[in-house]
Amino acid sequence: MERIIRLVLGSFLTNTYIIFNEKEAVVIDPVFEPERILTVVAGKELKAIINTHGHIDHIQADFILKERTKAKILIHQDDAPLLSQPSKNLSLLVGESIPNLQPDWLLTEGDEIPIGQFRLKVIHTPGHTDGSICLLEKDFVFTGDTLFIDSIGRTDLPGGSEEKIFASLKKLSSLLTDEMVIYPGHGDVAKFKKVKRINPFLSP
Repeated sequence: MERIIRLVLGSFLTNTYIIFNEKEAVVIDPVFEPERILTVVAGKELKAIINTHGHIDHIQADFILKERTKAKILIHQDDAPLLSQPSKNLSLLVGESIPNLQPDWLLTEGDEIPIGQFRLKVIHTPGHTDGSICLLEKDFVFTGDTLFIDSIGRTDLPGGSEEKIFASLKKLSSLLTDEMVIYPGHGDVAKFKKVKRINPFLSP
């Protein structure tokens, strides 16, 4: 049986998610404390490192995890350049140096990432960055910095677009049901019915 663990890591309080079963695991948006992640996945094959977008607070531990486990790095094709561009992944802005990264799988709309019984479907949701994605399963969705419980991602950073993020929110909302669990890139986890009630950026 697959489990989902949330680790809140680093000064940006990023939600790093680990999905795992007895044999294998994937990690979503690994940052800042790779040893904690490695402790959770010890004895399992870490198959994939999935980035919901290419900002430093969602990719910072990619290199160490790949070096230690040989896991593949997955990111949307439109955000892949950010892995090697400090000015665009914001590492330059926050004074954090990371090695240039090369993705192993350039994700596109509709791709499915398997982990045990789960199939994480890639939903392209540009707006926070050009290549922001959400990862959809039957009962839950990982939303990265596209959608938080009571807010949405910034659009004033490189690659951001207010017009695009609202189009993405409309698209994403059409795929969700009230009982689905929202796992955002920062902040609390909640069901979509609560998000609709308290998030001022979602139209009624």
